[in-house]
Amino acid sequence: MSTTTSASGRIAALLDENSFVEIGAKVTARSTDFNLKQTNTPSDGVITGYGVINDNLVYVYAQDASVLGGSVGEMHAKKIANLYDLALKTGAPVIGLIDSAGLRLEEACDALNAFGEIFAKQASASGAILQITAVFGSCGGGLALIPSLTDFTFMESKAKLFVNSPNAIKDNYAEKCDTSDAKFQSEESGLADVVADEDSIYAQIRGLVSMLPSNCDTDNSFTDCTDDLNRSCEGIAGVYQDSSYVASMIADDNSFFEIKAGYAKDMVTGFIRLNGATVGVVANRSVVYDEEGKKSEEFDGSLSAKGCEKAADFVNFCDAFGVPVLSLTDASGFSAACKCGEKKIAKAAAKLVYAFANATVPKVNVIVGKAFGSAYTIMNSKALGADMTFAWDNAKVGMMDSKLAAQIICDGKGADAIAECAKSYDGLQNSVDAAASRGYVDTIIAPEDTRKYVIGAFEMLFPKYVETAAKKHGAVL
Repeated sequence: MSTTTSASGRIAALLDENSFVEIGAKVTARSTDFNLKQTNTPSDGVITGYGVINDNLVYVYAQDASVLGGSVGEMHAKKIANLYDLALKTGAPVIGLIDSAGLRLEEACDALNAFGEIFAKQASASGAILQITAVFGSCGGGLALIPSLTDFTFMESKAKLFVNSPNAIKDNYAEKCDTSDAKFQSEESGLADVVADEDSIYAQIRGLVSMLPSNCDTDNSFTDCTDDLNRSCEGIAGVYQDSSYVASMIADDNSFFEIKAGYAKDMVTGFIRLNGATVGVVANRSVVYDEEGKKSEEFDGSLSAKGCEKAADFVNFCDAFGVPVLSLTDASGFSAACKCGEKKIAKAAAKLVYAFANATVPKVNVIVGKAFGSAYTIMNSKALGADMTFAWDNAKVGMMDSKLAAQIICDGKGADAIAECAKSYDGLQNSVDAAASRGYVDTIIAPEDTRKYVIGAFEMLFPKYVETAAKKHGAVL
């Protein structure tokens, strides 16, 4: 755990050494109600300015909990809003380090309006510049919307993030279910993308900023690749069920930055580099292997509502910032685990359909296992606009598992007839060769050759340009 917990210390720990330039250091609260005039409010509880991360310009604000609890008042918010104005002019990311008691009660309507001004700036910046927040200490009430409006949220393991405190929720209390803690916000709500200790958060934010474009117009994320572009990925077929392993094996230097690792684990999202270029990965997962290579969790290979929403949000981000998308497909259907999931699955799946179909960035799909039914269709299939589709030579593509299909086709017939039907169906309808003969798969590849094929595909697709329909925006949200 870092001992650098002051606002200025956090900024120094995040940025390149001696690169921070403060803006608005002399700003203080204007309100005089409830004796605020007699209270010293240096910087009005938030330090704002700019610096660099690995030579990339970034704007940073850090709330100072030692000044009125880091609460948000009129001038506090104006400093953050001003930072956003500068960031939008220069096309640089905004990084917020949150540690606040929330709304400043002494300023009432001024503070409420201040919240709104920050929200408006964030909404305007969404999809234009990269926005990242890291939550240290407390982030409660309306303040919780700030990380929700950014692209990525990091959360210190002991921090608190909530709209309503756990004790204010009906039939709940903190000891029963702490809805404000990092575990809940990462695994249940999915709001926290990464949970770590303070030092690790700084390192991971620096890594993410270096991997991603600063804005939607300029991609400054390329780096030199020292890995072999034709490197064989030996053993990749043996871990295909845990797509986080597949992603890391094909990536430059085997490096995979996973996003929302604790949420909807049946769907994997994150970033890799291929020949030095950043690529977003969206992948189905049916097994989670622990650090010792043992199975720690298993899923049934179906798409869940949470998984679809997680993937859709990620694809939308990639498309907004021009990051190509690689999908690793191994889906056999839709989850039927519970009534709650059934209530949400159609809408969630529609969001994923829209995200893939609407995305104009280069899109490559690799079928690594089963690709059955509508679940296959919505996982970046040719029908939704995948530019290139590869399939491993042992993959299956079709309507459903051959045994289930045979039971329907040969209903009422004997076991031998059903077995023979299943064999025929597998060859005629579920084989990867059948899908390739119809043009749904472009190339059948050996699993160990995946890296060189996807690198070649994305290089070929680099100049891709799509003329979109004239409209304000879609309405599938």
